[in-house]
Amino acid sequence: MSAVDDEGLRMAETKKSNLALVAARAGVSVASVSRVLNGGSASEDMTRRVREAAEALGYVPDASARTLRTGRTDQIALAVADVGNPVYVQMMRTVTPIVARAGYRLVVSSTGSDPDDQIDLVTSLNRGYADGLLLSPLRITPELIEAMRASRLPIVVIGSLPPDVELDNVRADSATGVGLAVEHLAAQGRRRIALVNGPVDTVPGAARLAGYLDAIRRFELPSSPELQVTATGFTYRAGRRAVADLLGQASPDAVVCANDLLAVAALKELAASGARVPDDVAVVGMDDTDAAELATPSLTSVDLGSAKRAKAAAKLLIRRIEDPEAPVRGLVIAPSLSVRESTGPVTDHAEVRS
Repeated sequence: MSAVDDEGLRMAETKKSNLALVAARAGVSVASVSRVLNGGSASEDMTRRVREAAEALGYVPDASARTLRTGRTDQIALAVADVGNPVYVQMMRTVTPIVARAGYRLVVSSTGSDPDDQIDLVTSLNRGYADGLLLSPLRITPELIEAMRASRLPIVVIGSLPPDVELDNVRADSATGVGLAVEHLAAQGRRRIALVNGPVDTVPGAARLAGYLDAIRRFELPSSPELQVTATGFTYRAGRRAVADLLGQASPDAVVCANDLLAVAALKELAASGARVPDDVAVVGMDDTDAAELATPSLTSVDLGSAKRAKAAAKLLIRRIEDPEAPVRGLVIAPSLSVRESTGPVTDHAEVRS
């Protein structure tokens, strides 16, 4: 007998002996213990005795064996671009209790913004590592769409999809959200409204740029390339560099940022330049995360409903797992504006910077 076979035999014998110990303590058969611990039918009294005995002995059923037998992992995966982003943290907090109540554990994966990494994740999860996937991709490519369509795993996308893609999805209305920000600033007398965006080849970057350009036209505000800068990512450090570039080429009296991390970067860079917020320059973020309230001054921010999106997506996924033939649904969460200290009316003493 090989060493591998010998080890497997010892593990099997250990499991059997552990089941026997639980059975002896509970006063039932080994078969009854196996049935209770694997979710089979049993009386309330037997279930209580077996679970109490298993807990007292510290016995944990073999999850891999149960998966092979039932075809279920009791796990749902959440894949996001950056687990450090406050938006995704809020999504995790929201999804966890929802899937737990449905009998699942949440497994989180940080895939970055590369669609190839997301394709690899979809492929690996298809090998039986999860019962469903909540995917929030920054970039949507034909290859990623094909991988999702071909997946045996139920998938719900938190984000926008092309109209012809028949997959459950929940998305924000970023373009309308940026419009709310520009409307708010224009009503306060701001005229030179800049945009600090993330990469425009991403879903959120493209939507925010479209919303900004549309709002600038609607409110007949000055438009120039100098008032638009693109950060290399939706991060604080990328934001600092982008805002420094903006202030080196233009003199905005307001800045709309593609997320709250970029907006916090704008606050820091404006302070370093000697500009006062909101007296000289008003700042608006997006996502309305905890960072918006913690910033100094606190940030006016567009609430894109991250918690609502996550909640709706989790419910759609559980529905899809339970009923694979259910009609495909696409939901849109309407944005709102949370006004705080970083915006205010133009004042007579506002500094005009050259």
